[in-house]
Amino acid sequence: MKTQIKTVFAAAAMAAALAGCATGGGYYGGQPQPYPQQSYPPGQAPQPQQGMSRTGKGALIGALAGVAAGLLSGDDATERRQRALIGAGVGGLAGAAIGNYQDRQERALRERMAGTGVDVVRQGNNITLNMPSNITFDFDKSNLKPEFYPVLDNVANTLQEYNQTIVEVAGHTDSVGSDAYNQKLSEQRANSVASYLMSRGLNRDRFIVVGAGESRPIASNDTEAGRAQNRRVEITLVPIQS
Repeated sequence: MKTQIKTVFAAAAMAAALAGCATGGGYYGGQPQPYPQQSYPPGQAPQPQQGMSRTGKGALIGALAGVAAGLLSGDDATERRQRALIGAGVGGLAGAAIGNYQDRQERALRERMAGTGVDVVRQGNNITLNMPSNITFDFDKSNLKPEFYPVLDNVANTLQEYNQTIVEVAGHTDSVGSDAYNQKLSEQRANSVASYLMSRGLNRDRFIVVGAGESRPIASNDTEAGRAQNRRVEITLVPIQS
């Protein structure tokens, strides 16, 4: 798994270099609160090509680094969680059992997320749930919409049934507003989703909570439709391997 994740992040690093801009995000070290609480040296930064805006450049990064979408915490954080969970008695998976386990979990999630607006994306042995902000949060807010609770309840039930996974919850924003504000909002939204899931009895040691701010767009921020796609929370399920 370590080699697989390193390959993914190498692709992301190459994409960032090609775009001439470093991506942000990273591990959000604060523990989620109980629900419902919710560079370059001066003068040396690479210059964008003429006519390319910050949002356009961000969209290019998103297109080139798409292979890394859905997993932001990195191999070290993921492996530390795996070792801790195995040490605590959570069994790990090996060989063909990994793919079979995720096949069954993916099928269950697709059935339970049908018609909810949540996309289920499979990438290798990882499964990502893409939750657009329009169904999870009001604009510029980090409190979950009450009507989204039943959807998260179904996610929590599935994660209880398939408990041999690490759960990375990642918040993303569009490019409207400052980098610092977007980073904070993305962390707060990820924290809200993770806290709700934990409140449904899930082991908090399974969770990694990440805020990526505006650094990982999946569409152009030059249009409202693109910005709407970028405002999202992603839940990525990584199998625990023995």
